[in-house]
Amino acid sequence: MDWGSILENAVRAAFGPQAAVYALAAIGLNVHYGYTGLLNFGHAGFMLLGAFGLAVTVNTLGWSMWVGIGMGLLWPLALALAMGLPTLRLRADYFAITTIAAAEIIRIWFRSSSAQDWSGGVFGLSGGFGRDFYALNPFEPGRYGFGALSYPSNQLWALLVTWALVVLVTVFVAALIRSPWGRVIRAVREDEEAVRSLGKNAFAYKMQSLLLGGAIGGLAGIMFALAGQTAHPNAFQPQVTFFLYAIIILGGAATRLGPIVGAMVFWFILSGLESMLRQARATAFIPDFLAGGARVGAVATAAVGIGIILLLVFRPQGIFGKRREIALDVK
Repeated sequence: MDWGSILENAVRAAFGPQAAVYALAAIGLNVHYGYTGLLNFGHAGFMLLGAFGLAVTVNTLGWSMWVGIGMGLLWPLALALAMGLPTLRLRADYFAITTIAAAEIIRIWFRSSSAQDWSGGVFGLSGGFGRDFYALNPFEPGRYGFGALSYPSNQLWALLVTWALVVLVTVFVAALIRSPWGRVIRAVREDEEAVRSLGKNAFAYKMQSLLLGGAIGGLAGIMFALAGQTAHPNAFQPQVTFFLYAIIILGGAATRLGPIVGAMVFWFILSGLESMLRQARATAFIPDFLAGGARVGAVATAAVGIGIILLLVFRPQGIFGKRREIALDVK
């Protein structure tokens, strides 16, 4: 096998636009799960609404991209309110069920025939809505970088903007968590009853956290749509949320660098496994039923899942986390 090629593909994926988008989305989920203790299993729904808020506004309604970005942030906020108001006062498991159900209902509805006229249905929406974004690209057409880290100019522009947003959002969330608001949020995660006994409105703080994390998830969906120039419902299946949890567990919940490093390591491992499986199949090292065609991605994902299980057993706090950060009060 060509280990150099495998390593190049893995490194390229670790620093690529997809890793940056997942890092941004993981920061939002970290606000929910890591800092507040909200078991949100439908974070992909916030990303979907962010992507389609932009795409529908520009492609279907014919408005500007900047209005579309605003809608891509507003729609996830509306979803957070719709889910949070009736469920945040209930037990954590009810909230978890609500989030995954809501995300799947939204995804299935967006790909239905009744929504085809404005969301594209099963075909989604592509092109057009990123024209103004790429008009700001300062790089001339061509490839930039070196070795495995070389990208076409438009992809490089999307990559740099997304990683810049990752840094800005990380700094913003870190400042919030260090504030009195952040201390209350972390106290809600540790013991909600104690927070109430001190006269704090735990429900209001959980709602604020849900809104903040949802908006960050919507921003990740916007960048996903701009980077790929497409908004498709099937790109936001439940496994996206599973990947985000894997990233947080790998990097460490309730940490600043956990979502960023977790996303980079996750895509390095996943892309490297897929590349290795394809080469192993070509050299007859493994049978076709394990690495034939589309099964490569499934086998690589299963291998990552096994790795996450082992990580939870032997180092549940992840790379940067602490064990006490994952001891949630889920009563």
